[in-house]
Amino acid sequence: MVEEAKLDSKSKSIPNENLRFGERALSAGGAAFLSAVIVNPLDVVKTRLQAQAAGVPYQGSCRLGCFDTNSKVVHGLRSNSAPGMCRITGSASVCSDNQYKGTLDVFYKIIRQEGFSRLWRGTNASLALAVPTVGIYMPCYDYFRNIMEEFTTEKSPTLTIYVPLVAGTLARSLACISCYPVELARTRMQAFKGTQRDVKLPGVWKTLVDVVNPVKGSNNGYRMLWTGLGAQLARDVPFSAICWSILEPTRRSIHAAMGEEPGAGSIIGANFTAGFVAGAVAAAATCPLDVAKTRRQIEKNTDRAMTMTTRQTLAEIWRDGGIRGMFSGAGARVGRAGPSVAIVVSFYEVVKYGLHKFHQQ
Repeated sequence: MVEEAKLDSKSKSIPNENLRFGERALSAGGAAFLSAVIVNPLDVVKTRLQAQAAGVPYQGSCRLGCFDTNSKVVHGLRSNSAPGMCRITGSASVCSDNQYKGTLDVFYKIIRQEGFSRLWRGTNASLALAVPTVGIYMPCYDYFRNIMEEFTTEKSPTLTIYVPLVAGTLARSLACISCYPVELARTRMQAFKGTQRDVKLPGVWKTLVDVVNPVKGSNNGYRMLWTGLGAQLARDVPFSAICWSILEPTRRSIHAAMGEEPGAGSIIGANFTAGFVAGAVAAAATCPLDVAKTRRQIEKNTDRAMTMTTRQTLAEIWRDGGIRGMFSGAGARVGRAGPSVAIVVSFYEVVKYGLHKFHQQ
């Protein structure tokens, strides 16, 4: 109890109160901008690996064959897959040569076949998504955490350890629901490959219009913009809960070990270290849910997209690829999430610290 009190008092000494919501949102938006630009190539690589596992054809000389609803052979394929499923066909040697084989292989082939700049495909969508999402997420997490910590400290101290988990879950759910259509556009922009180097690919708005157009005139048109929201929440809510449950006690322990009044250097160091560890662990634990989210978001069959559930998608992934399929792109995802969380949290906290000092002067 004494040690917990020390950690709590040390965490309270870090200035995060007395800042307006707009200042917190500005801090979070700057952190999101920096993170989105730096880690976007790994996001593209992760999405390509997951989309390939789902049947998206990246092979120039390969064809995509599909089974009809009666499980008959279509385009020369054997009927050993589920109805409506698609598989890549063509010369085995050509397909093998062009197929993505891992994280580094994706980097190499994107640069060679599409150009270096394509590693930042979807960056505009990432920025359009990350700035408002993190601008909602981080300030709301601060507010929820502070309110709940005050309440549990007075009413039920034993529940205080669960505050980061609950606050992170609520804040992430709110941010995710608010900005989901842009997330859908980003995933589609990153998943589908451009056929020519110099041809400008569709942007965020055109991608969203293409999502709606196949069912234009039906009641499901704009519902397509929210396709896969359940899978997104199924990934982001556990990710946030795991991440903050690790991050909060870790950074408090680091601050306590430093044994000094927190300054800019110690705030960056503690938050970057805690954020890196928490982000990497949470990303690894939720990778199957991320694979399911990607598969649902890139589904172009309108009827199938509207009826798919996260549970069915996970079962389909397991049937098609087993444990390897469930963790498609795991290396790139973990490699992206660790630095991303570290950058966002440390930048956010040090800017808050700077604003706090500015107000004091």
